[in-house]
Amino acid sequence: MKYDFLIVGAGFAGCVCARQLAENDKTVLLIDRRDHIGGNAYDTHDAQGVLIHPYGPHIFHTNAKRIFVYLSRFTNWRFYEHRVLAKVGDQWLPIPINRTTINRLYGLSLDEQGIADYLEAHREPHDPIRTSEDVVLNSVGRDLCDKFFRGYTRKQWGLELSQLSAGVAARIPVRTNDDDRYFTDTYQFMPAEGYSRMFERMLDHGNIEIRLGLDFADAREQETYAHTVYTGPIDAFYGFRFGQLPYRSLHFEHQHLPDVSRYQPVGTVNYPNDHDYTRITEFRHLTGECGAGTSIVREYPRAEGDPYYPVLRPENNALFKRYEALSQAERTVTFVGRLAQYKYYNMDQVVAAALNMVGGLISQ
Repeated sequence: MKYDFLIVGAGFAGCVCARQLAENDKTVLLIDRRDHIGGNAYDTHDAQGVLIHPYGPHIFHTNAKRIFVYLSRFTNWRFYEHRVLAKVGDQWLPIPINRTTINRLYGLSLDEQGIADYLEAHREPHDPIRTSEDVVLNSVGRDLCDKFFRGYTRKQWGLELSQLSAGVAARIPVRTNDDDRYFTDTYQFMPAEGYSRMFERMLDHGNIEIRLGLDFADAREQETYAHTVYTGPIDAFYGFRFGQLPYRSLHFEHQHLPDVSRYQPVGTVNYPNDHDYTRITEFRHLTGECGAGTSIVREYPRAEGDPYYPVLRPENNALFKRYEALSQAERTVTFVGRLAQYKYYNMDQVVAAALNMVGGLISQ
């Protein structure tokens, strides 16, 4: 059979593209080298029946009504506002840094204006701002930087703050009020039955064929198709012609605690200064499930393994631009997604990129 489109990768980007193309009367072969759909957002029940995210926590949030409405076609939602604490010394303190964080850490009782004045007095102005260290020092000063950011960055990225582009640290705000939500987006929800069920509904279309455990190289030899939508690493597509793009990988240590109803007070606790892991997530905060026992995951960043996070540094961006130039010359291949575009996309941003990309293909 000849397909109109071969889509490589069954994560958010690939699944959204498949559905949109299918609804526009295109035949689609969707493949993934893993044995499941959903990419890193795949979720499943562990051996004890607790819904977990094998590839680490995925919390949906967006300000884009269009994206929320689109995904609502395939899932009902559970309202959930994610909260994170950071363990600093013997205290668990809200992150992003807010009024509560500073007052508890330093034994103060400042109001909002007092917190603003405190930050202004302790910040170290940097102009221009080029690195993540510039961002943090310019915002909160050296002591808060050292307590909350420096050690976490070394573990997460294997680099110093001064070696990362400014955009990495700029993702985390600082607040003068007591808002302890990790995100402030308008729409903060979790799929009521999980991400995997949402993807199953998305791919339930007669024009979509799914083949799992199939590598792109094998599909190239076995199938015929007019156009490829590629969501994998762009450097791998080109055989690492200019060298490998750096990514940060993760190792996940899952644990079920049968005699514990709640392991920690919030969904995620960061460990910026202690242990080899960066954070622990307890899934029942995210999913709302209840019952005997609880399941947690510890995250250990590492250099080798499946690519998760593009390492945003000027030299890496320059290398990506060389691959991007090759991709822009393609006439029968389109690249979309975090790995294909070497971008630190949130889930809603991946959905938007996929919708926009398909819109452009269909209009041609």
